[in-house]
Amino acid sequence: MVRPFGKKTFTVDVRKSIVRGHELGAHPKILATQFGCSSSHIYRISKNNRVDDGVVHRQSPGRPRTTSRAMDRNILRACREDPRRTSTDIQVFVTFPNEPVPLRRTIRRRLQVAGLHGRRPVKKPLVSLKNRKARVKWAKQHLSWGPREWANHIWSNESKFNMFGTDGIQWIRHPIGSRYAPQYQCPTVKHGGGSVMVWGCFSDTSMGPLKIIVGTMDRYVYEDIMENTMRPWARANLGRSWVFQQDNDPKHTSGHELERRLKRVRASNANQKFAQLEAAWKSIPMTVVKTLLDSIPRRCQAVIDDKGYPTKY
Repeated sequence: MVRPFGKKTFTVDVRKSIVRGHELGAHPKILATQFGCSSSHIYRISKNNRVDDGVVHRQSPGRPRTTSRAMDRNILRACREDPRRTSTDIQVFVTFPNEPVPLRRTIRRRLQVAGLHGRRPVKKPLVSLKNRKARVKWAKQHLSWGPREWANHIWSNESKFNMFGTDGIQWIRHPIGSRYAPQYQCPTVKHGGGSVMVWGCFSDTSMGPLKIIVGTMDRYVYEDIMENTMRPWARANLGRSWVFQQDNDPKHTSGHELERRLKRVRASNANQKFAQLEAAWKSIPMTVVKTLLDSIPRRCQAVIDDKGYPTKY
């Protein structure tokens, strides 16, 4: 549970006024509105203080905090203004002359108490203002489309699959003191160990061909794929009426689905890897494609809500 900073503390004179008002019969809700606090706070002050016994400022037990409430607010403000600021940056930001310097560990605790934990940011493609506007426009135009409108549309995707290891972070659990034991190491290969780049397409009725890409995917390679791979398949399977979707978020899911199906499969060379990819591609059931196409309205709405920025999809 997040504990808010800046809990209201009243002076002795204000607490005397609260106790006197409570003894005169004022309702706690009225007092809470008048003094800007909760009714439970009014009850607590009235219970712990009596005018006859004297209202005093009791010293709180335990070691006093090293940061004031104003500094706590400044710490939160510094983090919210720029989430990439480190505890060292925030330390410099909130420290003023003739004031104690908070420890970096103290700053991290204050942020954690407020629910601001250190996390790895998700990596998403950079989207320019022009493309954000185009994304929102496209999403609004297709927000109400259903399966009938998406029929005979062709979706494509190109993805890279590593021969060895992964581009992301790989986690492992090991006993204390055994970090360098062979079974707990993550072997690496110089220059990445190679990879296979493939291009594939699909429609609402069938999975299309999968083609291996040799070298860089430039304009000429792309045009060759369109003319000699995509068009013949489209004419044979979809007739003369079809639409090729150049670029859209749903197509990226096909690469994730293919990677998931090859999670436990190993290959020793590029040809073997491509054969495994092709078999896995053909084995994807059309229920996966249907689920993907059914999610397009949600994806369009997410693009609109996020003003064209990358979404969770």
